[in-house]
Amino acid sequence: MSNNLKTLLRSKKMRILYIVLGVISIFIIAGGVFAYQKRDGLLLSAINKAKEKLATKYDLDLKIQYYSFKGLSSVQFQNIILQPKGKEQLAHIQDLTVSVRIFPLLFGDVKLGQIIMNNSAVTLIKKDSTSNYDFLFKKKNRDSTTNDKVETNFADLADRMLKSVFFKIPKNMDMQNFELSYQDDSTSQRISIPEAEISGGDLKTKFLLNEHEAVWNLEGTVDPDGKELYLRLFSDAKDVELPLLRRKFGLKASFDAISFRLNKVDRKNKELLSLSGEWGFENLKLNHWRISDKDVLFPEGLMSGTLNIGKNYLEVDKESKVKVKEFEFNPYVKYVHKPSKQLALAIHTDRIEAQKFFDAIPQGLFHSLEGIHVSGHMQYDLNFALDFKKPNEVVFTSKMDDKDLKVEKWGNANIQELNTAFTYTAYEKGEPMRTIVLGPQNKDFTPLGQISRYMQISLINTEDPFFFSHNGFQEEAFRLSIATNLKEKKFKRGASTISMQLVKNVFLNRNKTVVRKVEEIILVWLMESSRQVSKKRLYEVYLNVIEWGNNVYGITEAARYYFGKKPADLNLGESIFLSSIVPRPKTGLYSFDWTGHLKSNMIRYFNTYGHIMVKTRQIGIDSTVSNYGFYQVELVPHLRSARPAFVDSLQTDSLDIGEDEDSFLDLDETTEAHKRSIFDKLLGRNKEEK
Repeated sequence: MSNNLKTLLRSKKMRILYIVLGVISIFIIAGGVFAYQKRDGLLLSAINKAKEKLATKYDLDLKIQYYSFKGLSSVQFQNIILQPKGKEQLAHIQDLTVSVRIFPLLFGDVKLGQIIMNNSAVTLIKKDSTSNYDFLFKKKNRDSTTNDKVETNFADLADRMLKSVFFKIPKNMDMQNFELSYQDDSTSQRISIPEAEISGGDLKTKFLLNEHEAVWNLEGTVDPDGKELYLRLFSDAKDVELPLLRRKFGLKASFDAISFRLNKVDRKNKELLSLSGEWGFENLKLNHWRISDKDVLFPEGLMSGTLNIGKNYLEVDKESKVKVKEFEFNPYVKYVHKPSKQLALAIHTDRIEAQKFFDAIPQGLFHSLEGIHVSGHMQYDLNFALDFKKPNEVVFTSKMDDKDLKVEKWGNANIQELNTAFTYTAYEKGEPMRTIVLGPQNKDFTPLGQISRYMQISLINTEDPFFFSHNGFQEEAFRLSIATNLKEKKFKRGASTISMQLVKNVFLNRNKTVVRKVEEIILVWLMESSRQVSKKRLYEVYLNVIEWGNNVYGITEAARYYFGKKPADLNLGESIFLSSIVPRPKTGLYSFDWTGHLKSNMIRYFNTYGHIMVKTRQIGIDSTVSNYGFYQVELVPHLRSARPAFVDSLQTDSLDIGEDEDSFLDLDETTEAHKRSIFDKLLGRNKEEK
C-alpha cells in the first residue's frame, strides 16, 4: 500500500514539473518570436549605442556600410571602419559574421558561438607625439556621483574580467587574412595572420613578421564554458627576436617556445577566487644592460601553482612550484591592500644536491660563478614580512643548511686566490683606474700584523662589528636597512658586511645590473661556508684594497696621504677618522679646517665610537682624554685649504661633502621631526634608534 502511495506522489510531482516546464517553454518561445520580430530594431539600437559610446568616450568614429541578420542568431557586417577623429584610420574589417549562442542568452549571458572574419587590418600609427591609438591611455573622467566609500573587491573584479574574456572566445572561428601593423617616424613592423581557426576547442594559427622575416606558431585548446585554456607559442627558427623591444626598450628577447595553461577557475565565495595553472618557457634568451653585459640564456623553466585573489589581497599559494632544470623551490607571495599595505615573501627548498642549484643559474647571468662545481647538499628558507605603516616591525630571516657543502672547483672568481698574491683592479665610476698587486711584490702592501691595532679595531667597529663571528651576513643589518630606507623613503642605510664589500671590490665588475647584488650574496655565501680563506686574511686584503680618497687605495696609501705615516704608526684619533670616511672616501678632506685640524662637528662621532670601544674593553679608559684622540688628528700641510681672508671664531663649522651628491649632513634642518645629531646623520639612522 505504501509503495503505491509513493508511486502516486511521484507521478504527481512529475506531472507538476512537466506543466511548469511547459509553461516556461511557452514563455521562452513567445519571447523568442517577439524578439525575432523586433530584432532589426534591436540591432539598429545596439549599433547606435555603440557609435555614441565610442564617439563620446574615445573620440572614435564607427562606420558600417552594411549589416543584417543571417539566420536566427547570426549578424553579418561588411566594411567596418574605426577611425579616431582627425587621425589615421585605426581598423578596417571587410567581412564579419558573428553568432550568439541562444541558450546562455536566455539567462542573460552573451556568449559568442561563431566568428567568421575575412580581410581585416589594425594599423597603429604614431607621428611625432600623436598617434591614432592614444585614446587607449586617455584618463577616464571621474564620475562625481560615484560613491567613494564603495570598496574594491579584487575577487569580484577578476571574476568579471575573466567572464568578459571567455564570453568573447567563440566556440568556432574562421579568420582569414588579418594584419596588425605599427609605424612611427623611424620604425615599421607588420604581423600578418594568413589563417586562424578554432574548431571544437582546438586553436591553430601562424604569425608572420614582415612577410616571412620570422614565423611564430600558436597552438592550443580553449574551453570558454569551463574557463580552461592552453596556449603554446613557438618559432620555426632559432633566436628569432621579438619585434620592437630592442628599439623601444633596448631589450633583445627570443625564445624557442612559451606556454601557458589555465587549468581551473574556482569562485569559492564572494571574497575569494582561485586560478590554477602553469607557465613555462624553452631557451628564453635576454640581453639588456640592466640584466647583464652579455646574452642571458634560460634553458628551460616551469612555474605551476595557484593564485588566490581575495577581496583585498593577492596571494601566490605556498604549494606553488618553480622548476629550472632540476632545481625546484616553493615561492610564496602575498600582498594585502587594505586596511594597511602589507607584503610577505617566502622561499623554501627541500634538501637537494647543491650542484643542481648552480646548474640552474642561467648562462651569462653571473660571470663569476661560471664553471663552478660543488659537492654536498643544501636546503634554504627565506621569510620576509612587512607592514608599510610599521617598518620597524619588519620580519627578515634567512636560513641555509649546507653542512656538507664543499667547493670542488671555483668558477671565474677563484676565492682561493685570496690566499696568495694577486692583482686587483681599482675602478672609478665603472672605469678601471689602475691595477694593484696584493702581495709582497707591492711595497705598499701591509700585512695585518704591521697595521696599527687602533686602525684594526676602529674600522671593525664602524663597518662590521661582528665580522669575525658571522657567516658573511647579518640578518639584523638587513632588517634595519629595510626599515630605515622605508622610513626615509630613499636609500640611507646599507647592509653590506666587510665580506660583501670585499667580494664586490675584488671579484665583481662595476656594471650596475639589477642582479649584481644577488651574485655578490651567492659568492659571499660560498666564500664563508667553504672556509678556504681565514677571516684574518680576508680582513688583511680588505684593508689593502678599499678606497680612502681620490685615487687613494689601501691603508698604506691612506696613512701616507693624510698623515705622512706608516700604517703601524697610526694613533687612535687618526684611525677613527680614517674609519669614518670609508663609506664616502672622497669627502675625507672636507672634515678638516684650514689649520689642518678636524672640524668640531666630528667630536660626536669620535665620542660615540670611542665610548663603544672603551665599554667593550678594546681600548683603555684613559683614551677618553682629548676625546679619543680627536685633538691629535692633524692633516699634512700640503693638503690643507688656504687660510680664509676673514676668520670668525664664533662661526659654526660646517662639513662640506664636496662632490658627493647624496648629502649625509644638513645643518639647516631645524624642525623637531628632523633634528638628528651629526653622528646619527653619518650613520643614516633616526634619532630614536639605538
